[in-house]
Amino acid sequence: MSAQAVVAAPAAVPDQLVDRFGRTVRDLRLSVTDRCNLRCTYCMPEQGLEWLPGPQLLTVDELARLARLAVERLGVERIRLTGGEPLLRRDLEEIVAAMAGLRTRGGFKPDIGLTTNALGLERRAAGLRAAGLDRVNVSIDALDPGEYARLTRRDRLGDVLRGVAGAQDAGLSPIKVNAVAVPGGLDERAPRLLAECLRRGWQLRFIEHMPLGPRGSWRAGDVVGAQQVLAVLRRAGFTLAPAGRPDRRPAALWDVAAGTGPDGLDYPAGRVGVIASVTTPFCADCDRTRITANGRLLTCLFSTTDTDLRGPLRAGADDEELLRLWTTATWGKPRAHGTDDPQAAPDGFTTPTRTMSAIGG
Repeated sequence: MSAQAVVAAPAAVPDQLVDRFGRTVRDLRLSVTDRCNLRCTYCMPEQGLEWLPGPQLLTVDELARLARLAVERLGVERIRLTGGEPLLRRDLEEIVAAMAGLRTRGGFKPDIGLTTNALGLERRAAGLRAAGLDRVNVSIDALDPGEYARLTRRDRLGDVLRGVAGAQDAGLSPIKVNAVAVPGGLDERAPRLLAECLRRGWQLRFIEHMPLGPRGSWRAGDVVGAQQVLAVLRRAGFTLAPAGRPDRRPAALWDVAAGTGPDGLDYPAGRVGVIASVTTPFCADCDRTRITANGRLLTCLFSTTDTDLRGPLRAGADDEELLRLWTTATWGKPRAHGTDDPQAAPDGFTTPTRTMSAIGG
C-alpha cells in the first residue's frame, strides 16, 4: 500500500483530527487481529486468508500508545476494538484495561466497545467488563441454525447466543446486533431477527452488503438496500416510524410498535436501525479513523492507500512525529467513497484490496 496522499496539510500539528472538509474525528476503530474463527460468505473466502504473522501485529504497548495519542492529544472520545475476531487475542483484557486507563479532555474514560462474533464471549465477558469494556456489537445474521451455518460456514449459533447471554449477565450494555442484509431468504431471516431482538432487549442494525469481501464476490445489483429491508419488515407486519439519525451516527433508526412476530409470540415496542453505506452513504458525517492490526492508518473504510504507523513506532518516533503522520493523513481524507479518484467504479466505490477482516470493522 502506498502512503496516504498529502493535500496541503496544516504546518503545525492540530489538537484535533480534522480533514479539509471540516469533519472532526471522535471515533477510533482499532483492530487487534485479522484472524477470525468464522468464514462468513460476504467477508472472506471459504478457506480463509493468509493471516498476519504474530510479530507484525501491534503489541499491547503499541496499541496503548496510539490510543493515548488519539484520546489525550487528538480529541477522540470513543474506541472500538475490532478484528478479525478480537476475542482471538489472549491479551484482550490487557488491551481493554490500557484503553480504560485513558482520560478524555473532559476527564472521562473513553467509551470502549468491542465488535465480535461472540464465540468465547461467555467465558470472558465478566473479565472484559472488569477491565473497562462498556459494550459489545455482535454479528448475528440469522437465528435459524442451518441458515447461520450457511452464511458463516460454521455451525456455531448456539455458542454465539451463549456468548451474548454472558455479555448481558456481565452488564455490557447496550448490546447491538449487526446483521448483513444479503439476498436470499431475507424475508424469513429479517422479521425473525427483529422480533427476537426486541424481546431480548438487543438493538438490531441491518447493514447493507459492502464491497469488502472476497475479490469478485460483490455486485452493486445484488445489494439489498435500506428500503428493501424496511419493505420486508413491513410486509411481515411490523409498524415502523422514522426516528432519524441521533447524533448523526451511521444507523438510521425506526421506531417499532409492539406487536406479534412471525412465530406467533408478542414483542415489545423498540427500535431498529439500517446502516445504508451503499445506497445512502453518510460520508459527510464521518467521524472515524481506523488503524489495522499491523499498524496501517486508514482514513476511510474504503481507502486504497494508507499510512504506516507501526514502522515509525518501532523505529523510535516521538509523539510529535506520530501526530504529524496522523493529522496529515486525516487532512487528505477524501470527501466520500472513491469520489476523489477518477478511476472509481461507476457505482461510486473504489474497492480496497483488503477484506473487512484485514481492515477492522
